[in-house]
Amino acid sequence: MKIVDVVCSAGRTGFYFDDQRAIKAGAGHDGFTYIGEPVTEGFTSIRQAGESISVMLILEDGQVAHGDCAAVQYSGAGGRDPLFLAKDFIPVIEKEIAPKLIGRELTNFKCLAEEFDKMLVNGKRLHTAIRYGVTQAILDGVAKAKKVTMAEVVRDEYNTGVEINRIPIFTQSGDDRYNNADKMIIKGADVLPHALINNVEEKLGLKGEKLLEYVKWLSDRVLKLRTSEDYNPIFHIDVYGTIGVAFDCDTKAMADYIATLEEAAKPFKLRIEGPMDVEHRERQME
Repeated sequence: MKIVDVVCSAGRTGFYFDDQRAIKAGAGHDGFTYIGEPVTEGFTSIRQAGESISVMLILEDGQVAHGDCAAVQYSGAGGRDPLFLAKDFIPVIEKEIAPKLIGRELTNFKCLAEEFDKMLVNGKRLHTAIRYGVTQAILDGVAKAKKVTMAEVVRDEYNTGVEINRIPIFTQSGDDRYNNADKMIIKGADVLPHALINNVEEKLGLKGEKLLEYVKWLSDRVLKLRTSEDYNPIFHIDVYGTIGVAFDCDTKAMADYIATLEEAAKPFKLRIEGPMDVEHRERQME
């Protein structure tokens, strides 16, 4: 099954692009937006519409495989790739990638995906959003050519040995972390609530007290609202480096605080995402 054409379409993402540096510096809320000027390159406002690019591969039998090039909420910060704007990157796909896709046979996902994932343009790898969307389109194309699901393609080509089963779904509350947690619990979400803890003073607390109170509330709320003792969701909270800010990157103090969160979450398991963020990959690894 050959690719006969590649079509790109600009789109919107499910959430927004937020200037993390401006928010962590104390930008205030104004309804669903933020007050102040952006500080990260590419942003025109602190919160702006998220953008995506749909990459559609036209197959020789008329089927259309697609993948969505999309980046994360906090683009351009923490060692991430720059803000992903469709007008800037559609030309890259059309000029650099499409000619290399047209005419290719969709017989193997792994080989094609690795080729485009490692591809260099002017000595640099492609934006992560492009690599994500293009390889997703290739995966969909191979699945359509073989008349199987994308999950089966991955299982077979990577020899995972994993059965095709339902996987846990992670739900995200945004700033309405109390009401939306209730909705998640009522619907039996597997992993919740994300909580968007991206400001020390407003959300974490100067000594972590606000998040601690929230975790205690969350545990009590699940116990109150669940309809079966078999429902035991995992708590996953993204703190965007605020614990490091609050505790001055003192790893022992941070660990002790996280242990108090773990205790507050019982009997449920707790994950903390991004306890500290030094905005540089190598320094973060250290």
